[in-house]
Amino acid sequence: MATSTEGAEPAALPSPPFITVAGIPNFRDLGGYPIASPSNHSVRREVIYRCGEPSQVTNDGIKTMQRLGITHIYDLRSNNEIERAQVAGRGGVVEWEGCERVFVPVFTDKDYSPQNLAVRYKDYSTSGTEGFTRAYSDIMNNAPPSYRTILLHLANEPEKPLIVHCTAGKDRTGVICAIVLSLCGVDDEVVAHEYSLTEVGLTREWKESVIEHLMDNPALKGNMEGAWNMISAKAANMLATLKMIRANFGSAEEYVIEKCGLTKEEVEKIRKNLIVEEPAVHVKPQQNL
Repeated sequence: MATSTEGAEPAALPSPPFITVAGIPNFRDLGGYPIASPSNHSVRREVIYRCGEPSQVTNDGIKTMQRLGITHIYDLRSNNEIERAQVAGRGGVVEWEGCERVFVPVFTDKDYSPQNLAVRYKDYSTSGTEGFTRAYSDIMNNAPPSYRTILLHLANEPEKPLIVHCTAGKDRTGVICAIVLSLCGVDDEVVAHEYSLTEVGLTREWKESVIEHLMDNPALKGNMEGAWNMISAKAANMLATLKMIRANFGSAEEYVIEKCGLTKEEVEKIRKNLIVEEPAVHVKPQQNL
């Protein structure tokens, strides 16, 4: 039964943006989305890829990434997080020929103390958008050194495709991807829709395995609904986060300049590298998010 589910779900994923990379969940191209202005422009494809942790990648999956020309993989997880996942039989480090792994943890090991984890888990497991907004604000306050490294790659080496990932490829990855899309002038509704694709990008089997692990944590003991909420990727949470970015930092550009330390010129280089005069391959979502 597990085998048939695992085989059926990836085949049903929309492509683009999803790409089947054997052994890696939630793998997709961040490009192809429409720019609000000027019209007939979009985000360059085949430059930025996002995904969940790649420890279970197969040889075929590695060959797929080599064909995509990926030269760097940016790992946003902490050492403590990786070690705990390895003990549980999930989530080690993987490297392959032709691709450099760059360790850029958003959180330090002390951020994974039981006390700090309990606060974070409570935010993620709370219904409504407020908990996720607090959690994503915490990510943005801790992430500048990590995000700076990725953003400078986009400014200076756009000919070298990259992967950015955390564990699910949802929260820390989702925030940096939202920042990049916003820098390029993608509408909030489109950014939120792209974020929400993780809902289908993670298989039911993957989610259930994570839920089983989460339920062992005292902060979520007996709170099955909260655990499922924690691994959700609702568009409304990203819409609220984009509002928070404007309220707290002014804009994605101001965050990148003031907090991540990029110059205005480097931000303009990112736009020049990522915005192309090509029709979008993804239509703007029509439904009310």
